[in-house]
Amino acid sequence: MSSVRVLIGTRKGAFILTSDEKRENWRISEPHFPGWEVYHLKGSSVNPDRIYASQSSGWFGQLIQRSDDGGKTWQAVNNDFAYDGITGTHQWYDGTQHPWEFKRVWHLEPSLTEADTVYAGVEDAALFRSTDGGQSWHELSGLRAAKGNLWQPGAGGMCLHTILLDPTNANRIYVAISAAGAFRSDDAGITWQPINRGLVSPWELPDPSAEVGHCVHNLAMHKSRPDVLFMQKHWDVMRTDNAGNLWHEISGNLPSDFGFPIAVHAHEPNTVYVVPIKSDSHHFPPDGKLRVYRSRSGGNEWEALTDGLPQSDCYVNILRDAMAVDTLDSCGIYFGTTGGQVYASADSGDHWKAIVRDLPPVVSVEVQTLP
Repeated sequence: MSSVRVLIGTRKGAFILTSDEKRENWRISEPHFPGWEVYHLKGSSVNPDRIYASQSSGWFGQLIQRSDDGGKTWQAVNNDFAYDGITGTHQWYDGTQHPWEFKRVWHLEPSLTEADTVYAGVEDAALFRSTDGGQSWHELSGLRAAKGNLWQPGAGGMCLHTILLDPTNANRIYVAISAAGAFRSDDAGITWQPINRGLVSPWELPDPSAEVGHCVHNLAMHKSRPDVLFMQKHWDVMRTDNAGNLWHEISGNLPSDFGFPIAVHAHEPNTVYVVPIKSDSHHFPPDGKLRVYRSRSGGNEWEALTDGLPQSDCYVNILRDAMAVDTLDSCGIYFGTTGGQVYASADSGDHWKAIVRDLPPVVSVEVQTLP
């Protein structure tokens, strides 16, 4: 019988929820790293017992934690960090004379095929890779050669927050940066190109032909169609069918095209989920109603999913890494809120329930489906 492990990062620690394949009753762990900001946890698809966590605080700095027993025990593995407690920045020593300074690790992405390889996206925006389980890191500096001198921070900082690995092509990597845009490498991270043609950002970027400068909030894809990407932008929900060479809008009948997370159904490549937020200044659901929107046609036509979600006086936000899916036959959808709730649907979004409440504000949600 399969089981599910939900990895939750919050402003004050990490939590792990587990259930069997029915996903009716959930066990919650004691908080891991209590009091620390845990921006992201991600489990390995090669070794289901391995989990990485980005742990940070303004007082003690940034750590990468690794568990090799499903979260029972942890060890700090990033020996290449140095922290300056005065300026609040870190230096990641990669053997160069000019180590990269950054504020935090936003996203960790384990390799799909190599147990000890993991990627890290940081703020200020850069991409790093470790091939020894997080013990040492080196920057994929070719990314900053993709007009990095023109990148600007979004409201949340200049962060590399999304990393997608192509399951059919080990040399292809996608990343997204706020507020620079989306980028693709076809040679395992050596060289990069902006993939922002078709994006329109009149409020942030008056030049419609600009290659970089777009505030991309998140990217998602289905493993069976890695050339088809879905994007939640600062404004607009977008789609590309050619690996980012050209995007088109699919916001359709959404009540707002502003939001942060986007996810794709595990078994239906045309089924996409977003959670609209009222605006970039009002980070709460339109009309105070928490609604997940689902498109079964790859965009344009969207339906509101409300059963089990609060439909009045709800003023929470759902952050960019706070939505995920499992891979069970009846695909489960999960998301966390800044109010400390994590909601789950065991039937592709038709019905929802809160599987845990009263956590610190949820920053990230990831899911592992275990044998």
